[in-house]
Amino acid sequence: MTSTPAISLRGVVKRFGAITAVDGLDLDVREGICLGLLGPNGAGKSTTMRMLTAQAIPDEGSLTVLGYELPRDSKQARAECGVVPQLDNLDIELTARQNLAVFARLYRVPRGERRAAVERALEIAGLGDRADTPVDELSGGMRRRLLVARGLVHRPRLLLLDEPTVGLDPQVRQELWALIDALRAQGTTILMSTHYIEEAERLADTVAIMAKGRIVARGRPADLVRAHAGVETLEVYGPPPRLAEVRAAVQAQGFRTRRTGTAVAILGAENGDGRLPEGVRRAASLEDVFVLLTGEEVA
Repeated sequence: MTSTPAISLRGVVKRFGAITAVDGLDLDVREGICLGLLGPNGAGKSTTMRMLTAQAIPDEGSLTVLGYELPRDSKQARAECGVVPQLDNLDIELTARQNLAVFARLYRVPRGERRAAVERALEIAGLGDRADTPVDELSGGMRRRLLVARGLVHRPRLLLLDEPTVGLDPQVRQELWALIDALRAQGTTILMSTHYIEEAERLADTVAIMAKGRIVARGRPADLVRAHAGVETLEVYGPPPRLAEVRAAVQAQGFRTRRTGTAVAILGAENGDGRLPEGVRRAASLEDVFVLLTGEEVA
């Protein structure tokens, strides 16, 4: 493992007219880890991923991928990266094997190695028995696995996953998690953008929480929970006027709170010393941290 990060962003800004989608972003991703870029819709995650693949050009700042400066060296960087887009853009008229063969050629896998590269990618995705099935006859989970396999056909040093399980049902999401987890265990460097908290907590070695175009916290999920939410959370239920009173009272005592549907969650409840109202106690979670740092309102 080298000391040079696989990805490095410094002071990166991207504007779309009057909207600043990414605002002075600093981010490093070490080789050999899976970093989960977690944030609500509109946080700037997809714009960041587009800049990493040179589909968007930053207005300010510097960006390097695998030692290549973007956008100047984007072709070289792309040749050593695998990209799994948020939207399914497979060629539905081709079979799974043919889709992979096309990309093996596009990524300039040597002619004598292409067949083996395609078979390896099919095996990784668990699609060996459906290799000659047209894509439009594959299930949603199979198509997602094929997208990941396509991004791996040339043995990339870095895999970029943009919302890899968005819109999938829980069973299919579990299939994708197993595949991504296997790649992570093999030491593939992965940057995964997501707004699914459980996904980041389950798969990422390190989580970077993004809000309003900036990183607002970074660390191992368990460390972030301890640092921002403590050990225990107390949820107090009741009518809105009662919850407003509870929230004001505990905030006056220095406790941090968040809404959880029909309840108020009091963070760091292990420090209550008998001063807190009755409620349901549970372990503090990454969701507590996420809402605390990104806000309770839906954008």
